[in-house]
Amino acid sequence: MTSTRRYLSLALIACVYVMDGYDINAMAMAVPRLEGALGLAPAAFGVVFSALLIGMGIGAGAIAPLGDRFGRRPLIVFGVLAVALSTLATATAGSITEFLLWRLITGVGLGTCLANCTAMTAELAPPKLKATLMSLTSAGIPLGLFAAGWFAPAVVGFGGWQALFVIPGLFAAVLAILLGLTLPAERPVQPENAAKVPQLELLRAPAAFPFAIFAGALALNALNLYMLNSWLPTVLPQAGFTLDQAAQLAGTAQLVGLALAIALSVLIDRWRPGASMILTFAAIAGCFAAIGLLPPDPDRWTWLLLIGVGGASAAGLALMALAPYLFPGRLLSSAVGAGVLVGRVGAIGGPLVGQAMLSAHVAPNTFFAAAAVPALVSLLFCLGLPAALAMRRREEGRNPRTLAEAG
Repeated sequence: MTSTRRYLSLALIACVYVMDGYDINAMAMAVPRLEGALGLAPAAFGVVFSALLIGMGIGAGAIAPLGDRFGRRPLIVFGVLAVALSTLATATAGSITEFLLWRLITGVGLGTCLANCTAMTAELAPPKLKATLMSLTSAGIPLGLFAAGWFAPAVVGFGGWQALFVIPGLFAAVLAILLGLTLPAERPVQPENAAKVPQLELLRAPAAFPFAIFAGALALNALNLYMLNSWLPTVLPQAGFTLDQAAQLAGTAQLVGLALAIALSVLIDRWRPGASMILTFAAIAGCFAAIGLLPPDPDRWTWLLLIGVGGASAAGLALMALAPYLFPGRLLSSAVGAGVLVGRVGAIGGPLVGQAMLSAHVAPNTFFAAAAVPALVSLLFCLGLPAALAMRRREEGRNPRTLAEAG
């Protein structure tokens, strides 16, 4: 495979992550505008936010692992094409039921392609730059979140709320074609003792302990991230922000997350992964706890939210960048897919927890103070990372073939 094609493939994979990030935030940007356009109350959209996440869990857990047996490329192309068609269909929705259906299908497509994008990035990246390049490609997620938040006012002004879905739907259709033409074909190799259902290997030694840490931290961080991204544009106006300021802050926080994710990936490749993640979750918890103690103040809250929300975004990317260090290549799609599936349990709960707090009319301070709790529990999970990484190194030492896979 030529160097040009390798890096073009990585660039297109990064575009898949941009698509994912935009898609996550587009619905949140549309919801406050749908009450006037369609008469749909924002609080009713909790199930719609969760439908996307349920679909992602189905795609990641049930379909994405097929990439370990049949190759990553067809799963990626299929997933992106499904996203294109369902995102375009979302622009035609006029009821909660229709939004729920199309977002569910969008989620299945995203879950299918993203786990295989992570695995393919690890395979294409040079050995000493795995975490860094994985973070750089997956940095498309905060870029997409930023684009949805920052440009939402202009997009809506151009084509109404429907344009929030038509534009990314067309982008995804073109991307699916380019991916099919560019991504390398693979010849997956499974050892003789491999389970016919790869996910089952994650439930037995030596993969079970690292997977428990990986999936647990993903689930708790996802609960936080999706609660915040889903309801930030709705909660912040209650604290004195304008609707456009809230949208732009939500987008800018993702750029902060991008910078933090790159810094974290360098630390993972060159320093201590466990300590890096522990410090990250401590900072996130501290920011949200501080907001809980301060009266509403757009000036002071902005900086704390940029670090807190951006940190949660970066932590999710960094956990994914850790996957090749925790699991052998033959299990990578399965581990990431199953981790995403477990993570979606937390992610599905995030918007619903936020909806429950909005229905209870909690103050904005309380809403954000609650986000400190999942960050603290994620920190506790990450205390086990040094032991999990040591187990992986011992496994590599006993199995040269596994070491070559991890290379």
